[in-house]
Amino acid sequence: MIVRAQPEHAEALTRITIAAKSHWNYPEHWIQQWIPLLTIHPDYIALNETWMAMLQDEPAAYYSLKQDEELWLDNLWVHPSFMGKELGKDLFAHALERSRMRGVSKLKIEADPNAQSFYEHMGARKVGEHRSEIDGQPRILPVMEIDV
Repeated sequence: MIVRAQPEHAEALTRITIAAKSHWNYPEHWIQQWIPLLTIHPDYIALNETWMAMLQDEPAAYYSLKQDEELWLDNLWVHPSFMGKELGKDLFAHALERSRMRGVSKLKIEADPNAQSFYEHMGARKVGEHRSEIDGQPRILPVMEIDV
């Protein structure tokens, strides 16, 4: 079941985000550096359309849409204990439907490199890159988009 997240879900969504990011075996000190970026605050949920997949009455995965000049899939995270159950696929399809309802023609995604193949499988294409650095190592995030 996919339901709208409320500000009081911020802590649960943060736990999902950190667990999912950690699943990709990034060094723990990188995860610790990313905590401020991975933390979901109640005001973020109030300002950005956020939806959760519920399993056993608990949030198991979620996504959020963020609007600036374009509409972005700002988050899509599945708790590792629920990976492989098509929650990501279901949430992505839901995000596309919500994007259509908002009247946009394209949804943009800045993907974790480990998620690029998932988004390509869902029909998105790479249109650019965001480059940064962590611990002196280059980090390249694919920027993707999909027609909605």
